[in-house]
Amino acid sequence: MSALHLRFPRTTIVRIVPVVAGVVLAGSALTGCDPPPHAVPVITGVNFPSGFFVTPDNTKIWYSERFTGEIHRRNLQTNNDVLVFTVPNLLTSGEQGLLGVALHPNYPASPYLYAYATRDAGGGVARNQVLKITISNGVGVASQVIFDASAGSFHNGGRIHFGPDSMLYIVVGENTVPANAQDLSATNKAGKIHRITPDGAVPSDNPIAGNTIWAYGIRNSFGFGFDPTNGQLWVNDNGPECNDEVDRIVKGGNYAWGPHETCGGPLVAPDNTNQDGPLPQRKPRHFYASTIGITGLGFCSSCGAGSLVEGALLVASYNNGQIHRLTLNAGRTGVVGDDLLYDHTSNVLALETRAGQPVYFSDPSAIYRLAL
Repeated sequence: MSALHLRFPRTTIVRIVPVVAGVVLAGSALTGCDPPPHAVPVITGVNFPSGFFVTPDNTKIWYSERFTGEIHRRNLQTNNDVLVFTVPNLLTSGEQGLLGVALHPNYPASPYLYAYATRDAGGGVARNQVLKITISNGVGVASQVIFDASAGSFHNGGRIHFGPDSMLYIVVGENTVPANAQDLSATNKAGKIHRITPDGAVPSDNPIAGNTIWAYGIRNSFGFGFDPTNGQLWVNDNGPECNDEVDRIVKGGNYAWGPHETCGGPLVAPDNTNQDGPLPQRKPRHFYASTIGITGLGFCSSCGAGSLVEGALLVASYNNGQIHRLTLNAGRTGVVGDDLLYDHTSNVLALETRAGQPVYFSDPSAIYRLAL
């Protein structure tokens, strides 16, 4: 089955009518007292920045280029750009490449940068690996592999992020083999969300002793984030020809992607693509019946995008270049509304924000922030 392939050009924009738990929600543009947000270019002339993050003081952006393997640091005040590190032995066919970056939460006291990339591990064998890169005088001087997983030409995932618990979370696609997503052996890391220490060890409170798995039954995710209100993890997951998902992740949860998936019956959406593995099978909190190539995910917490966006869950898409505002219920456990927040002129690769900072997003050649 085909789905999001990041090498494809942008398709014609269509308006999405989302469905949640059998209820059709309005897919209209956001309306209210605030003007609609617009995109302000922050960094231009870059080569497919599929991963980036903003420093807590909002003065620097570290970004990675998928096809070159380069990781840069841009000073937003002086516009000075520094090449920090280039990932060696990079592979870039299909959906491979340098896919995600993260910074140690105690940086610079703990001077480590992390990169998730598809690499030639020797003899042409492709592996998805997390590199822990030592930073000295502002540049990378050494690296070591702290996480290693199988890779395919497609469905490698592409997001790493430190959680509020200071653990590193990694999402790995199922390499186009749905059965991988239900294999809980320690050696099969495809189709899952993983949680490791900053040094690559298995935390003692992971759901399976000695195993990096945090949740499973994942197809191919490019975006996740933690709700700043309560620390809850939410993840986007791309469907096949149907059912792009927004999932609320619980420890050890089975999100039920597997070999029995289908976009047909007899089960109705989204159960038809989420019917494998043991009970309880966790279902999406929101989904798009027609695929949008769902990518970035983040939360607006004093993000400056207007009062109607405050507290919302934001999701981005590659196929139509849109950013949607998802309104959560009072307990912040489910989605009760979906509105178009911003309609970009190109594919959206990634979306990043943190409490008190603007919403940033990237397309194949630039990084932007949303402003009123």
